[in-house]
Order: sequence, then structure tokens, then C-alpha cells
Amino acid sequence: MSESEKYFRYLVDEIHTTIMATIDETGLPVTAAIDMMDTDGESLYFLTAKGKSLYDRLLSKPFVSLTALKGEDTMSSKALTVRGSVRELGHELIPELFEKNPYMKNIYPTEESMRALTAFQIYKGSGEWFDLSKRPIERASFDFGTDGDDETELRKEGYVINDKCIGCGSCVAVCPQNCISTDSIPFDIHASHCLYCGNCMNACPAGAVDRR
Repeated sequence: MSESEKYFRYLVDEIHTTIMATIDETGLPVTAAIDMMDTDGESLYFLTAKGKSLYDRLLSKPFVSLTALKGEDTMSSKALTVRGSVRELGHELIPELFEKNPYMKNIYPTEESMRALTAFQIYKGSGEWFDLSKRPIERASFDFGTDGDDETELRKEGYVINDKCIGCGSCVAVCPQNCISTDSIPFDIHASHCLYCGNCMNACPAGAVDRR
């Protein structure tokens, strides 16, 4: 199972409802609650009605960013953020998506009412998983549907320690997740457990911490 499939399946089956951001005609962000109906492991599928302003925004600027969160409180939460390009697929997939999401029949109960809907696919982009329920925290970044030369390709974030490191330990002392290894110089930041808080960069007297 690929990284994207693992996270997308959790999104569809366990979280389902996301907060999606699109851009309106003035260039300002607009959010909406959107259910993720299905995944093929490398993309996500959702529905909207053609009469909604969301539909117009998706056609005008076919790019979205969404966040989904599950947990009883902050320290038990798991979050997935996805940003990517979308395309309209039309009505053909709707019967299948309704079978997989039978609650939709309570919202659009007749064939006539279902004709208002159209399916969209988030087919390429990047995502980030963030799990606060684990100690240390767990994070992972991934691409999906990209060819390695796309505007939605994963953008590396976080911090790295360069050769200016003098091994003083100032960064270690202020790291809230204890994710800096001191086994060798320069020290190494384990990105999969990093909060990206920047304490290490601010504390380093040698200027040895770079922000990606």
C-alpha cells in the first residue's frame, strides 16, 4: 500500500468530512465542508451541486486545499492536509458513489434530484499527515499523481542542521519533541517527529540551523 493510499483510505473511511478551501473571483479564500466520497489510492473523489458557488470556483480555479481532523481533543487528534489540482468527472460516477455513501440518498432521494450533482477528482498534489496522539508526535509528507515536475509537488518544510554546527547542544535543550540526534556533528533533526516550531534555529549560537 502506498503512502497516499494509506492516508486517503483513513481520510475517506475514518474522517470523511473535510474543510476545503477554494479561491473566489476576487482572489480571496472561501471554505466549505466537503465529504470525501471515495479514493482509488492515488486520488480523492467528492461531489457538489452545479448550482452552488463552489462549483463555479472549482471550474474557474481548479485547485483546492483541505484539512480533515479526528480526535476527542487536541492531544488525541490526527490530521490530514491535502492540496492539489481538481477536475470535473461529471455524472457517471454518482451512482457508484451513492452506493458507497448511502446517506447521500437522504439528501438527494430521487434520480431527478441527483442530476444536480457532479463528481470531482483531486488527481495530483501533495499531502501531510500529523498525529498528535503519539509520543513523540508523528508527521509524514507525500506526493500523489505527480510526475516530479509539477507545481503541486511536495514542498519540503521544517529545519535542517548544517556544517556550522559546533555540537553545543543549545538546540537540543529547547526542542519540545526531543527529535534532535546528537550521535554525530552536525546534529540531525528527525523531521518525522518535528513540530516545525523553530526553537532550534532561534537558539543556535552558530547559525547552524536552516529553514527549508
